Order: sequence, then C-alpha cells, then structure tokens
Amino acid sequence: MKKKEKKSSYLKLLLLCGAILAFILIITFIISSDGKQKFSGPKKFIFDAVGYGQQLATSGTGRITDIFSSYVDLHHVREENIKLREELAKFKATNNQYLEAVATNVRLANLLELKESLPPPTLTAQIVGRDHMMWFKTVIIDCGSSDGIQPGMPVVTVEGIVGQIINVSPHFAKVLLANDPTSAIDVLIQKNRIHGIIKGKGTEGYQLQYILKNSDVEEGYPIVTSGLDGVFPKGLPVGTVSSVARNKRGMFQKIKIKPAVDFSELEYLIIIMRESPLIK
Repeated sequence: MKKKEKKSSYLKLLLLCGAILAFILIITFIISSDGKQKFSGPKKFIFDAVGYGQQLATSGTGRITDIFSSYVDLHHVREENIKLREELAKFKATNNQYLEAVATNVRLANLLELKESLPPPTLTAQIVGRDHMMWFKTVIIDCGSSDGIQPGMPVVTVEGIVGQIINVSPHFAKVLLANDPTSAIDVLIQKNRIHGIIKGKGTEGYQLQYILKNSDVEEGYPIVTSGLDGVFPKGLPVGTVSSVARNKRGMFQKIKIKPAVDFSELEYLIIIMRESPLIK
C-alpha cells in the first residue's frame, strides 16, 4: 500500500511539473512571436488568460499599495491630532493662568483703592482655610500676631464688611464672619438714617433688628455701618433690604438683609488694625 501511495504521489508531482513546464513554454512562445504576426485562436485564448492574470496581479498590487499608503497617512493624522490636542491643552492652561492673573490683579487693585480710603494702618491678608462646622462661620487668614493682628480687629473687603478677628497665632488668625449667628453689628438704614442691629443668619444672610413698625423701610434700601459699635468705621456697605414683614404683634418689623459680600467667594481681605472694645 505504501509503495502504491508513493508511486501515485510521484505521478502527481510529474504531472504538475509537466503542466507548469508546458505553461511556461506556451508563454515563452507567445512572447517570442513576431509582433506583426496575427494570433491564432489558441494563441488569442492563451494571451487573454495571461493578460487577465497580469491585470489581476497588477490590480492586487495597486490595492495593497493604496491600503499601505492609507494606513501610513492615517497614522500620521493620528500623530498630528495628538500633537494638536497637546498644544491645545497647553494653550488652555496658559490662557487660564493669564485670566486668573488678570482677575487677581483687578481684585488687588480694588483692595489697594479701598485701603487708601480706610483709616490706617491696614493689612491685606489671604484666606487659607475655612471652618466647616454648621454652627460657626469662620475663615483662617495668613496673618497673625507677628504681623500685629489682634482679636477684635474688623475685617472688610471691596464689597463691604466681612467680620472680626477672634483668635490669633503668630502666623495665622481666625475671622468670625458677619453672617455667623453670634455676630452682631450696629448699622444704619442709609436712606433715612434709622439705627438697628444686624444679626447673622448663616446662609440666609442677616436679620435687621429693632426697627419700629412705623419706620420707613422698603426692599432695596442700602444698609451701612453706623460706626457706633467701635468696631467698623462708619459708612461701610453691609447689604440691602431683601424683605420686610410687619406683624400685627410686637413693636418691630421683621427685616431680612442680603449681604453685600458673597461669603463663598472671599479670597483677599483687609484688616483694619485697631482694637475693638467688644473683644478683649
């Protein structure tokens, strides 16, 4: 059986070699024919077969070349996109830094202008921390007793009053914000010069107390410091009246004040460096 299988394999191989040889001879014969001689029927058939084969090979090679070129181009486009994204990210970061620097310069310029209008001496400080307790509203600044800061000193910003210094260490101090429930500041209704006391109401702002029912108070009226508490200088912005309620019972109106300062956006503060008689 093995001998028969070997003979059969040898026979197939010989037939294949013969067919390949015959094909080569035919092609050679066609190519070597005189260019002016017309093809006979068999030559035409063979020539067409060879032509189709060459066309298929050429087309396949062209397609492979196109695919390879497309892949190379796509790879280059991807690299270019990565570079462009990196450059765009750098540009955005630089632009953000520029905008932040401009905004900081504007804030500091406004603070400098405010400092010139306040009684000296004053000191500019930056907020470096916040207390997250629900019942206290305080911030920590980067100035302390080594800078001359003492408890009781008033703290303001361009928009208006912020609060008072309550604790100090050599290099830091804690500010009790004016909207803290324990804070109380003597104020004036700017339009009619009526005195009152604002109490902190946390996120609700302030409540203006001790304003009689027959007093003229309307929404939008500005509130300023009176200067009578010995803490804040007179005339600093406190806020504006946001609502007025006159209850049948009691002597006083219920008045809510919207703070002039947005306590959530505080960054730089000014400390008016004078002692307060309220905190010793």
